[in-house]
Amino acid sequence: MQKSNCVLSLSSDENGTLLRVELIGDIDHHGAVGVRSEIDGAISEHRPTRTVLVLSGVEFMDSSGIGLIMGRYARMNAIGGELVLRGVSDRLMRIFRMAGLERIVKIEEEEDEDERD
Repeated sequence: MQKSNCVLSLSSDENGTLLRVELIGDIDHHGAVGVRSEIDGAISEHRPTRTVLVLSGVEFMDSSGIGLIMGRYARMNAIGGELVLRGVSDRLMRIFRMAGLERIVKIEEEEDEDERD
């Protein structure tokens, strides 16, 4: 039995200042539970100044996904860091607009900005 249909890939830069999290699959209640603790563990370990959630591989997201993003936003704010979303599809952007998320969390399109200070 598969516990989650959302997988993630974590990477950080040499200094640990950037944490990149690529999410793939569906972020529903079951998918959010597993990845939440993995992302939080990486944030606690690396204490990055910038965490980038790459969502280009996300096929579906419900309110649990919004909660996942908002929780990581609050966690990064608590350590003085920034949360950025990338690879946001038109479908996800509609959901973010309805939830007001695009007014709170920074959304970028380009991958090459990972190296900026």
